Amino acid sequence: MKNKSTYALLIVALLVSTLAFAQNGKIQSVKDDYEDFAYVKTSEVLLEVANKGYKSVELFQKLGNSFYFRNEMKDAAKWYAELIALKEVIEPEYYFRYALALKGNGDYEDSDKWMQKFNELKPEDLRGKAFMSKVDYKTTIEDLSRDDIELVNLDINTELSDFGTTEYENTIVFASARGGGRKYRWNEQPYLDLYAVEYKDDGTFGEVKELKGEVNTKFHESSAVFSPNGKYVFFTRNNYFNSRYKEDDSGINRLQLYRAALNEDGEWVNIHKIHFNSEDYSVAHPTLNVTGSKLYFVSDMPGTFGQSDIFVVDVNDDGTLGEPSNLGPTINTEGKESFPFMNTNGDLYFSSNGYPGLGGFDVFKSEDLDSQLSISLKRSFKIENAGKPVNSEADDFGYYENLVTKRVYFSSNREGGKGSDDIYTFNITECNQLVTGTVQDKNTNALIPNATVVLYDGEGNEIERKIIDDDATFEFDLGCRTEYLIRGEKDKYASDEKRFTTPSKQQKLQLQLLLEIDEQQIEPCDDLAKVLDIPIIYFDFDKSNVRYDAEIELQKVLAVLNKYPTMHIDIRSHTDCRGTASYNEKLSERRAKSTRQYLIDKGIPIDRLTAKGYGESRLVNDCGCEPTSESSCSEEEHQLNRRSEFIITSIDGKTCDD
Repeated sequence: MKNKSTYALLIVALLVSTLAFAQNGKIQSVKDDYEDFAYVKTSEVLLEVANKGYKSVELFQKLGNSFYFRNEMKDAAKWYAELIALKEVIEPEYYFRYALALKGNGDYEDSDKWMQKFNELKPEDLRGKAFMSKVDYKTTIEDLSRDDIELVNLDINTELSDFGTTEYENTIVFASARGGGRKYRWNEQPYLDLYAVEYKDDGTFGEVKELKGEVNTKFHESSAVFSPNGKYVFFTRNNYFNSRYKEDDSGINRLQLYRAALNEDGEWVNIHKIHFNSEDYSVAHPTLNVTGSKLYFVSDMPGTFGQSDIFVVDVNDDGTLGEPSNLGPTINTEGKESFPFMNTNGDLYFSSNGYPGLGGFDVFKSEDLDSQLSISLKRSFKIENAGKPVNSEADDFGYYENLVTKRVYFSSNREGGKGSDDIYTFNITECNQLVTGTVQDKNTNALIPNATVVLYDGEGNEIERKIIDDDATFEFDLGCRTEYLIRGEKDKYASDEKRFTTPSKQQKLQLQLLLEIDEQQIEPCDDLAKVLDIPIIYFDFDKSNVRYDAEIELQKVLAVLNKYPTMHIDIRSHTDCRGTASYNEKLSERRAKSTRQYLIDKGIPIDRLTAKGYGESRLVNDCGCEPTSESSCSEEEHQLNRRSEFIITSIDGKTCDD
């Protein structure tokens, strides 16, 4: 975002070194402005120096930073490129900033290259690790995006900064620089105040008014959150209390959290500082869980993993707070995490530049974090990009949603807005997936009419079943990002099922259920191996004993004989060509009898089984052997001839001769 009231206070000012002697005075003249984050003035002077052809690490660092922290990424990328072209040793952080600036211009290919360089120079950094673990992050984000959402730029936006929305009763409350008065040196805009505006039933807004009471001062106020009972509001303000403005030892005025109470006149009064505020670090951007028992906020206090982290603290019944805890490294990175929001389902939304995203700050989501947090702070939380259109090449932050009204607000400095930061809104629409499909025969692809198609949820609970018509097609309207299982069933067929998770984007999904015949009519003279897909029973070379794998297949033959007690079969055993014809005939005879004996031993009456060996007289390929030489066929080809077959000689009184 172009208004960096929060992030500016978390930046460590860079030291000033010398340039060419003739320009040293001009650079020193803006030192105070630079360290006070007055980047508009700084960039003008530094540009004058650079445009005269002077080059140095310090010059390009400061110039790049001046544009980077104002989110003018095109110019930031230009000067960071000049910095890197000097081929001097620079801090790895500049490669990260360069990658982010390139991404802000939509140059993802070059951005990824410099992120890899950043990871090489600082392999322990969580931002680099996150990037390397998701090098296909753009595809993942695209899958999470929605193209059926229409964004609306609120009519209440101005040409100045407007951001950070929350709801209170029938109003929305947000921060804005529209109030006039003294200007903040960093961006030449007035200081921020909190405003409220009524949201009308017809979707329009009333008159924008300052939040009533004692909350607003001549310095920054932003990011409010109201307790569920409506008695308290927590908000962000500069370190300014009781008319006293305080800075840390380096001259930076930090952000702090304050609490106000509602009086009988509807005004927010009785301002209290949060007890863990400090002059040495910032505390900002509060959000509450649905019960108001936990407050989440942003800080760079000791114990922070990066430039700013998200913390959590218990809220007491009287509105006072306990001791804060860091959410840990599965949420926080070495970059900046900010603007947390907890919805009524316990899902945490926040903005970060430490995870792979589309631009500077992307909105991310960690589902069900609040309830997981009640179990342990050491849990690993899953992070997911919010996707488009919430996220863009610019900075996207301040996400807020009402799951009852289905209304979402978020802030962005993307192209096409009215000001440096604008508030956008959209309605949460149900994402439905139309799943269609056909039920077909697995072997012939023929349609199978009148089959039953059953829909289950991811845990196997039946949701719906339907009997399909003659066209053998089915369809279901399903939710997005949900796991389902669809099964096709019909008598005399083995069922088929498909398990899948619907995507985030609304689209038509097509499935094909392929059922395989499980029961079919059999006649005398049929070969069980072909009719029931029973593999050939193989034997080892020069052996007649039943192999273990052959025994498994013979169990199938046994099952068929038990199911059809009137069935009689002829077991035909064959060999390959190796050895003499006389020997092979005797070997095959032993194999046939061995197979027959196995079935008899398993309870099949002896009079239902005949067996005969055919030696090498019925080869299934061209692997014959000359009388004086061996065949050139492979062992696998010879094995095809070492087989047993099962021919139905009679069933239900019908024979092959009938």
